[in-house]
Amino acid sequence: MANGWSIIIGLVVVLLACGAAWFFSPKGETQTIWRSSLILSFASCYIMWAITFLAQWHPLIVPRRNDLRAGAIHES
Repeated sequence: MANGWSIIIGLVVVLLACGAAWFFSPKGETQTIWRSSLILSFASCYIMWAITFLAQWHPLIVPRRNDLRAGAIHES
């Protein structure tokens, strides 16, 4: 599941949810507030998920083990 398609599939799902929020928001005086709130919530959740996913998929800092002997460590 952890591959490059996860980001694109997640984006498609969020875009579909945003489209559904746009068309199915309740009609009336607060329609703009409903649309804005739902679309911003979906976008924010996607961005947070994508940042977390990518940070774990390609970490900037490589973890190092502390329980190895000094002679067994191959540093590059």
